[in-house]
Amino acid sequence: MFSHIRSMAVIVAMGAIAVGCGGADSAAEPTTVTLLAHESFVLPDGTFEAFTAETGITVEVLQTGDAGTIVANAIATAGDPVGDVLFGVDNLLLQRALDANVFVAHEAAGLDDVPDRVKLDPQNRVTPIDSGYVCVNYRADALNGAAPPTSLNDLRQPQLASQFVTQNPENSTPGLAFLFATIASFGEDGWKDFWRDLRDNGVTITPGWNEAWNNAYVGGDPGGTKGIVNSYASSPVFEGLFGGDDPVVSEILIDSCFEQIEFAGVLAGTDAPQNAGKLIDYLLSPAVQSEIPLSMFVEPVNSTATIPEEFSTWTTPITSPLALTPTEIAENQARWTQEWLELFRE
Repeated sequence: MFSHIRSMAVIVAMGAIAVGCGGADSAAEPTTVTLLAHESFVLPDGTFEAFTAETGITVEVLQTGDAGTIVANAIATAGDPVGDVLFGVDNLLLQRALDANVFVAHEAAGLDDVPDRVKLDPQNRVTPIDSGYVCVNYRADALNGAAPPTSLNDLRQPQLASQFVTQNPENSTPGLAFLFATIASFGEDGWKDFWRDLRDNGVTITPGWNEAWNNAYVGGDPGGTKGIVNSYASSPVFEGLFGGDDPVVSEILIDSCFEQIEFAGVLAGTDAPQNAGKLIDYLLSPAVQSEIPLSMFVEPVNSTATIPEEFSTWTTPITSPLALTPTEIAENQARWTQEWLELFRE
């Protein structure tokens, strides 16, 4: 997730990260642990070297595709994995992975410093590592004189729907998250009526985030004419950090935000379960968690982590995000997506 933000800049963060990693005796296990991750996984240079210096465990990072790709591969190889730890399964995909017995339980050190709302598996088969939000962004001065939206429901208005661009939920993670946001907000009885109003009043649907933000939205590069876009809560952070001396920064429609939580888990069948667990402990440590905001443009889940001032300056607090449970998503995603497609064929 959030690959758009991470691909828009190279953040060079230097300095060693040190943390103590305890645990049971793992002398008989291999001392090289393979971390499977999506292509948007980024941590500063030296991060894993510091872990090796503390523990004697070497980390090899194997990155392949997006979150959907790595989860599909992990399900296909469940019990006989090609790695030891998987990072990047999110709450949109979590239940599928749990149902396929991809992970084994590991209660991470530092879990007491993580809020309960992001602990979605009571068996601790996965450990939350970061969170972010898919949110509607807008530029108030680019709405052709219309009043800016103050609620998700406002987007139904013709003058705002015609300015709104979002993504196809069948192809796009932020598009899917926005679909879930509308279901969480309007319920089973109301979400399709909301989308019919969007459709009838001129909403633009793109295949993915890049087409929406960079090509259609006024704030993109090269940019377009639309004043409202489905993107991320961290998009204004990027605009503020890299927009020059006087940046123009988008605003966030607070009640549109749907939380995405990324997890790491020890893969079932690994021959290094204890060392794999130590790596997860390290990813949850305050030192690593404090590097996450400016490396991956998402928020750490460890409450003792330090948020860099340059990140928090441009951040809009999201205190009550929309959410669906992993079970609700797993049981209904295919149906919801199909109903959305049929609605746009009417």
